[in-house]
Amino acid sequence: MTITSIEQISTIGVIGAGQMGNGIAHVFALAGYDVVLVDINQEQLDRARDSIRNNMTRQVSKDRITKDEMESALERLKTSSDNQALAPTDLVIEAATEDEAIKKEILKSICPILKPDTLLATNTSSISITRLAAVTDRPERFMGMHFMNPVPVMQLVELIRGIATSPETYSLVQALTEKLGKTHASSEDFPAFIVNRVLMPMINEAIYTLYEGVGTVQSIDTAMKLGANHPMGPLELADFIGLDTCLSIMTVLYDGLADSKYRPCPLLVKYVEAGWLGKKSERGFYDYREDPPVPTR
Repeated sequence: MTITSIEQISTIGVIGAGQMGNGIAHVFALAGYDVVLVDINQEQLDRARDSIRNNMTRQVSKDRITKDEMESALERLKTSSDNQALAPTDLVIEAATEDEAIKKEILKSICPILKPDTLLATNTSSISITRLAAVTDRPERFMGMHFMNPVPVMQLVELIRGIATSPETYSLVQALTEKLGKTHASSEDFPAFIVNRVLMPMINEAIYTLYEGVGTVQSIDTAMKLGANHPMGPLELADFIGLDTCLSIMTVLYDGLADSKYRPCPLLVKYVEAGWLGKKSERGFYDYREDPPVPTR
């Protein structure tokens, strides 16, 4: 049976139980869908379930959802370290690490498991949808569905068509996005799409501003928060996103567009080489082992 309406979509698969994957699982479970969250690491799955419960508890305390809604959503959420658990799903969203080779390997390996009509999406923030679609057996039923972080809070989902994505697939995913209560922005399949095409060069330029000694971490973040009315300074935001992710996206932009303005700042490269990846590793442009965090430069 070919899926032609969102009423036929009841079970969602999410691959990758990191920050993005658990956020995507969270919003689909709350929206009434059965969700299968898959990751090769059982500890990561356990952490993801705890994180989802904690985030939903916070929503209950702020009267955004009821306790009954939370409990029902958690009952609809299943986790597994076996890709076979994806077999009954109607839509699978890949949310693994931002590495093209890893994403291709995952997508290629799951296709034989899925029903022939199952839709496929990727949460990539920068990688070509067309290239990822090409390794699947269903490029016409494949597209980009880029959620923003943190997923339960952020309103936007970027929708990106690959060259082979069918109009029907795009319409279904757009309707599904609206059913989640999210707003979509449509992007063409160019490196980093819309949000990161604009955001990452700004972050990279903030790192150059630090690298060249124009300002300190504190002064750069304060200047952009108070001077441009940004809720978070660019270096603090880079730490929140993950410096490895920032570097990966800048590399995709630089390689894909061959323009020197996208060259990753050497200081960003150095921090990633040091394993200072931001908040998740407790050190980036700020040291999060201190309370409050203190700049590392």
